[in-house]
Amino acid sequence: MHSIMPLRSSFVMPILVATSVSLGWLGSIAEPAPSPSAATTSPATNIGPIIKFAELAYDFGKVDSGTVVKHEYAFTNIGDQTLEITNVQPSCGCTTAGKWDKAVEPGKTGMIPIEFNSTAYGGAVTKTITVTSNDPTNGVVVLQLKGTAWKPINISPGFVMFNLSADIQTNETKVVRIVSNLEDPVTLSAPTWSNNTFQAELKTIKEGKEFELDVTVVTPLTNTVSAPITLKTSSPKMPVITLTAYAMVLPVITVNPPQITLPVGPLPTEAKPSVMIQNNSTNVLALSEPRLTAEGTDIQIKEVQPGHMFTLALSFPAGFQIQPDHPVEASVKSNNPKFPLIKVPVYQMAPRPPAPPQPAPAAQPKAGSSSTGIPPAQTGPSNGQAALATTPTSVQK
Repeated sequence: MHSIMPLRSSFVMPILVATSVSLGWLGSIAEPAPSPSAATTSPATNIGPIIKFAELAYDFGKVDSGTVVKHEYAFTNIGDQTLEITNVQPSCGCTTAGKWDKAVEPGKTGMIPIEFNSTAYGGAVTKTITVTSNDPTNGVVVLQLKGTAWKPINISPGFVMFNLSADIQTNETKVVRIVSNLEDPVTLSAPTWSNNTFQAELKTIKEGKEFELDVTVVTPLTNTVSAPITLKTSSPKMPVITLTAYAMVLPVITVNPPQITLPVGPLPTEAKPSVMIQNNSTNVLALSEPRLTAEGTDIQIKEVQPGHMFTLALSFPAGFQIQPDHPVEASVKSNNPKFPLIKVPVYQMAPRPPAPPQPAPAAQPKAGSSSTGIPPAQTGPSNGQAALATTPTSVQK
């Protein structure tokens, strides 16, 4: 036993070595080194422009009301073609866009400057800016600007609006909340206003901190009016509070649009305009018997909000054209005694007049002729013959 064991060990080792060598050789065959062409293959190109913003939302924190907040949104073109920013549209007039980078090459960075005027704001504010570009997959990006505009005294709402019907009017009251953000207590004077259409009364909710202003419109009214309401405060940071009250008298029935204008005829395709009819009265409105005074056309009534809002759906076929001596109008009957028949005239755009004819180019003088069109003088006998031929009256004497 002892004499055999060393022989077995010495026999196994060469086999293991040979096996590992052979496996290594096979591995080198199974996994060849990458060819130089494969190693230098470039990544895919022609992916187009790609816009990437460093931030989509900017929080300007807390600023005093009236502060103009300025910020620049940075973006990078991570694509392989020129990025074009075609439009930057803020959500309201208090936010404006400056001169932005309109064309950004691949790998480069551009800026979009934005300004927000916080004068009319108090409390939390959120604005949006819509950026349009030629990015094929992300062509519209909405940025956000937010923060808090601090006012010594907040007024909510900042104005009062009354919408009154023309047929039935009653006095109406709305409440304005006035809250002081100052550490010291504040006092307010009695409100004053210049138009007797409105009345205002100040109430104290929390001494020195919170107040309510009751604004009442006094009816009847026949037209739209407005008036400022003013209160004085004890704070030098905001010595006067001013808000405006509006009272708008709505017509009993509004028609929008009041008339229809079709494209130039004959119509190349079917036209389907619509008309919205709104009842601003407290009484229920009923419409019936729609009519369109043109052959081959159609009109339908759709009741959007029962008794108060309707849609007239009109249809004009392809080839339709209004004749000069045949006016067209849409009409519908109503149960309102003041407006028994609602009419909407239909017009059609006139074709453009043909362009005036272009004057013919001046004829170029032929070789041997003068620029005045008079033949050049000739010499010799032929000249005398020509003169006699052009003056026959002298020959007939």
